Amino acid sequence: MPPQGAIVAVLAIAGLASSFMFTLVVPIQSKLPELLDASREDTAWVVTSTLLAAAVMTPIAGRLGDMYGKRRIVLVLLALLVAGSVIAALSTGIIGVIVGRTLQGAVTGVIPLGISILRDVLHEDRVDSAIALISATLGVGGALGMPISALITERSDWHVLFWVSGGLGVIVFALVAWIVPVSVLRTPGRFDFVGAAGLAVGLIGVLLAISRGNEWGWTSTPVLLCGIGGLVVLLVWGWYELRIAEPLLDLRVAARPAVLLTNIASIAMGFSLFGSNVVYPQMLELPVETGGFGLSLLGASLVVMPAGLVMMVLSPFSGRLSRTVGPQLLLVLGAIALVAAYGFTLLFSSHVWQLVVANLIIGVGIGFGYAAMPMLIMRSVPQTETGASNGLNALFRSLGTSTAAAVIAAVLATHTIEIDGMPVPSASGFQLSFVLGLAAALVALVVALFIPRRRDPHEAHPSMP
Repeated sequence: MPPQGAIVAVLAIAGLASSFMFTLVVPIQSKLPELLDASREDTAWVVTSTLLAAAVMTPIAGRLGDMYGKRRIVLVLLALLVAGSVIAALSTGIIGVIVGRTLQGAVTGVIPLGISILRDVLHEDRVDSAIALISATLGVGGALGMPISALITERSDWHVLFWVSGGLGVIVFALVAWIVPVSVLRTPGRFDFVGAAGLAVGLIGVLLAISRGNEWGWTSTPVLLCGIGGLVVLLVWGWYELRIAEPLLDLRVAARPAVLLTNIASIAMGFSLFGSNVVYPQMLELPVETGGFGLSLLGASLVVMPAGLVMMVLSPFSGRLSRTVGPQLLLVLGAIALVAAYGFTLLFSSHVWQLVVANLIIGVGIGFGYAAMPMLIMRSVPQTETGASNGLNALFRSLGTSTAAAVIAAVLATHTIEIDGMPVPSASGFQLSFVLGLAAALVALVVALFIPRRRDPHEAHPSMP
């Protein structure tokens, strides 16, 4: 077997490449209607398609990894990333870019699968620190990727973004095939195709309502049909999953207090993280005369980037701290840091350095919180369920981030002032957004306090006498 440090490094690089896909098109998002000769409503699908693919594929990929080998499914997802990147890079119209971005979104499943691989192959003394590092890539990749994307788009054609992501995918594919060992722990049985289809339809309906509600109208017929229809499908899906012998997701395992409460905290934590990713760059980029700081996209990205660096630096410490105090307390500390970051911003946000400080504190919060969640999950589920359970946890985080994107966008669109005939977000809109981020962090804190600190080993491993 290759050195364990090399396995961790390769899976961390794969996680960075995966999370980079979410900020890949941020620098060109406002210019997409002009670049693709399409309406703003149509170009919104360039972002929405990635979100939907990530949410649907992550739990499904986790189950496939448990059944057919986690390394094999990681390679499949990386191949989809490369294919999507090439399709988007060769496209001149919106259809090709949307197809490419959809395929890119599927690679999000690499992170929970990588976390599950670590549990299978690493010595138990190294597992917590390695999991903390891989979890940190969820935030680090986006934070580091934003200035890279901004630099590329400032210096070259937008197609280069996709050639870079494709090249990155090829490199990571080769590294995984070379370094990461073949998974030997498998869950026998048949794949639940009906369950996968039901989960996909339900999630797409709910996420469409959340992500497009601000544009379509929250009480419009399409939003109500998508939202209510999606919820109904998910309820029927849950009823079906509880009644078959080999479900896509074992909802009885997912209903254990430690797993359920961790997933609820994940929604709030995801909201708090993405809320900062939406609000801070807009504040930094708005012209000075409108109350902003007048920074370029690259400059704003560099202010936000320290949060990702803090997550990466803290990851080894998070693992050691988790072994000392337990992942539940680590999640509590992460939530407290997020509360402090938003509280600080509500009081002090008149200088760029103050936003840098706030982002550093957010890095601490997300670094601790995202490290703790998979540890809590894997201490509470059988080893044969780690892929699917981590995938479900990643799905809940995605629900938090997508909800934050929609809610914060609605708040900033509602609270505006006119400057030279153009509506721009007002100070009250930013303040309300920070209050919402603070509220989400408080929810995460309260839920985290009720997560059981110790698991029953017989509950996590039913086969044990």
